[in-house]
Amino acid sequence: MKKILLGILLLAAALTLSSCVTAPIQPIPPQPVPSRPVVRGDICHVVAPGETIWRISKMYDVPMESIVRANNLKDATQLEKGQRLAVPNAAPIVPVVTLYPSAKWKYIIIHHSATDEGNSYAFDNSHRSKGWNSVGYHFVIDNGTQSKQDGQIEAGPRWIKQQDGSHCRAGNMNTKAIGICLVGNFNKSHVSSKQMDSLIYVVNRLRHYYKIPADRIMGHGQVAGATTACPGKLFPWSEFKSRVRQGS
Repeated sequence: MKKILLGILLLAAALTLSSCVTAPIQPIPPQPVPSRPVVRGDICHVVAPGETIWRISKMYDVPMESIVRANNLKDATQLEKGQRLAVPNAAPIVPVVTLYPSAKWKYIIIHHSATDEGNSYAFDNSHRSKGWNSVGYHFVIDNGTQSKQDGQIEAGPRWIKQQDGSHCRAGNMNTKAIGICLVGNFNKSHVSSKQMDSLIYVVNRLRHYYKIPADRIMGHGQVAGATTACPGKLFPWSEFKSRVRQGS
């Protein structure tokens, strides 16, 4: 009887040890990767045509009241283009592309400035000298010159007020096409990666909202009747079209 009991105990012990060996090992959950803190700092912002305290506030994630107080603004609705504003504790800039209900926008036309430098403020002055009432494009994508960041998106007064453009007479596009200008001369230089990222972002945001088909997104020179190489022979059409499709 003792031998039988001993055998049972030995068998039970063997089964227990065996179950420990074959039991599945619970994976250790991955440790969360600490996110990088947003680096903030005081900056000086040059007001572009049509910009408001609200838009600047959204761009830098800073309360409007903080900007008004930092600049002792008596009337925050009366900003002047070219005015320099202190923006306290500003976060890295983010694009502000406001969408307005409208049935007029049927095309998107891409331009280059054909200049090495520029921004919305510079183009506004240039276009006004021609007798126009503001910069002719709806959006300008900067290349890091004249106090603007590479890839920074500027929405002009014509977009904010939903006015016709003054960027492409051919095909009567001024009345039905959103004009986007990238700063640079792409007959002799290339679109920067940050500019291209911003262009894809703006185009996809606009085309989805306004239901603009891909074949109505074109360069200035591709419009029937236009006599220009704009946006330049080095503009990367294959990359652009591929990335726009990826955003479908």
